[in-house]
Amino acid sequence: MKHLTVLLTFCFFAIQANAQKVVQPKSGAVGQWRFLGTVSAQTVKDHDIIVVAGPYDYFRRLKFKVTDSPIEMAYILVRYQDGGAPERIETRFNIPQGGESRVIDIRGTKRKLKSVEFWYRDKGILNGKADVSLFGQK
Repeated sequence: MKHLTVLLTFCFFAIQANAQKVVQPKSGAVGQWRFLGTVSAQTVKDHDIIVVAGPYDYFRRLKFKVTDSPIEMAYILVRYQDGGAPERIETRFNIPQGGESRVIDIRGTKRKLKSVEFWYRDKGILNGKADVSLFGQK
């Protein structure tokens, strides 16, 4: 029983260490890129999600920046605060270590982001995990 408790405690802290840090977007001028969140992509996973914390804002464009290891991003799923159907966007990006994706236009002009989920393959097994950051533009 004691071993089970220790194992469960270890698993809990391991899951918490991989959890995304929720970031509230800061205000800024139209056209300025704003940091929306970051996650550590791992070779044992195939997708992650970045939750956009309120107060929510309207964004028209997104882009990703990657550090530490390259990734191959297959597609993203954008969820909006109004509860409408999620938007699936095929990306097929190969983002190099230290690079960024092309700009991704999202549909609508008055849609507040709730989250962005992305499917990927970490291509840098020898480089460690990739830190993937999401940016939005009004």
